[in-house]
Amino acid sequence: MSSQVPVLLLKEGSTETKDKDAQRNNITAAKLAAEIIKSSLGPRGMDKMLVDSIGDVTITNDGATILKEIDVQHPAAKMMVEITKTVDNEVGDGTTSVVVFAGSLLEKAEEFIARKVHPTVIVDGYRKTAVKAIEVLKHVAEKIEPTDKDDLKKIAVTSMASKLTSNNSPELSDVIINAILSVVEKSDNTPLKVDIENIKVEKKAGSSIRDTKLINGIILDKEVVHGGMPKRIENAKIALLNCPLEIEKTEFDAKININNPEQIQKFIDEKNTMLKGMVEKISETEANVVLCQKGIGEMAQHYLAKSGILSVRRIKESDMYKLSKATGGKLINNLNDLTKEDLGYANLVEERTIETDKWVFVEECKNPKSVTILVRGGSQRIVDEVERSMHDGLMTLKDVIEYPYIIAGAGAPEIFVSYKLREWSNTLNGREQLSAEKFIQALESIPLTLAQNAGMDPIDSQVQLRSKVSTSNKPKYGVDVINAKISDVYVKGIFEPLAVKEQVINAATEACSMILHIDDVIAAGASKVPSGPFHGGGVGGGMGPGMHGGMPEM
Repeated sequence: MSSQVPVLLLKEGSTETKDKDAQRNNITAAKLAAEIIKSSLGPRGMDKMLVDSIGDVTITNDGATILKEIDVQHPAAKMMVEITKTVDNEVGDGTTSVVVFAGSLLEKAEEFIARKVHPTVIVDGYRKTAVKAIEVLKHVAEKIEPTDKDDLKKIAVTSMASKLTSNNSPELSDVIINAILSVVEKSDNTPLKVDIENIKVEKKAGSSIRDTKLINGIILDKEVVHGGMPKRIENAKIALLNCPLEIEKTEFDAKININNPEQIQKFIDEKNTMLKGMVEKISETEANVVLCQKGIGEMAQHYLAKSGILSVRRIKESDMYKLSKATGGKLINNLNDLTKEDLGYANLVEERTIETDKWVFVEECKNPKSVTILVRGGSQRIVDEVERSMHDGLMTLKDVIEYPYIIAGAGAPEIFVSYKLREWSNTLNGREQLSAEKFIQALESIPLTLAQNAGMDPIDSQVQLRSKVSTSNKPKYGVDVINAKISDVYVKGIFEPLAVKEQVINAATEACSMILHIDDVIAAGASKVPSGPFHGGGVGGGMGPGMHGGMPEM
């Protein structure tokens, strides 16, 4: 006689979903994430109002922001959140497009899985088609001069056309073009580089979007430390200090024995003499502005004010590096090392009141390698959305400067690539050809969503686009969402960086492939909560209220 002993592999409370159920759950969750932001695509896309657990409101149509703020819980849907973050960090734009495209790829794949086609076959077909799609895009992309302001303006205006800032995009595009060209790093025989970190964005509610402007220098969200100091210095000679202007406490315990009042006075006088010596050291270099990362003591403030030196303290480390790049000054860690040659220069350093706050402006620097964009708007919600628009605009310009190829927007490249891929797919055999056809249909979902969001009939739009694209050798016909018709995109001046299109296709295909390859989902059970007092007592047999071991919902 042999006895069957049960084998427990998973922890108590864990759940497992296998095969078709697992695939169906994951695909449905990812499709739901795509469905949430689908209506936000394009200049006629709608905004979402997102309210968090403490009541803070965010109003946006930015795909990455929407999925981040709604706090997605389903593991498969989280992959969609991750690809929007990746696209946002890499190229700045296309965050909504990538989710719409990935959701459409999964929807088409679901039809195959229902007909018992193995996911690996679908994934292989998708990957091969994605490679060919990027090849077609590269072939028809146009190379531009990376610092040509006319081309950069078309890119910037297109990037911001779908945002709240669309009406102000011509003026805002000039701001971000001038900002990014200020920080371009040029060197012989190497491609141009742009470090977005060198462009500081400060935002303040009030005034209007039109008052957003570029400061050729740095804005510090600090005020002048002493009321007796000047609030405005022209032809500023700036000392950038990374050391305190105060007597610091020793790192070890120390005691001073004082036997009479004269010794107290002598101690105080010596302390003041040391601080006065620090200020005199600064004055000897002819510096008239001190910007300090550390503290400035009260007596040091007094001596600085007496010397007519404008001073700011407790500046962030990142701002100190930006100040160094903007003014040409050197960061000093030891005051004894400060010389005239270490000073930075700016035509103007001034404290100004912005709304209710006092900020110090270090501006009109000669050749600043770090600049600031001051974003204004009618309310905090508007300012936040303008900042997101500026980020997208800056990132797309960075893409074009570092990889100077552009392609038409408004769904034109997707419909053109679909047309070319159909011709190519005829050379494939069997199920690979079917996978390629599904990829092509998913690619067309982007122009069709644009048309739908503009109030156009998606079927009529698809027919017109396919008819127009067959007569052109480059992607020039797309969805004119403003006039709700199919138009020549080149005439409208709607262009996007090639880098964005490549990133969208690659990221969506890889995310889709990962989700399709999952055939088993094992979810750990929730932790058990002790039923007795904290100390002593046994462990309760049940889970806490509201806790369960199943798959988390989205």
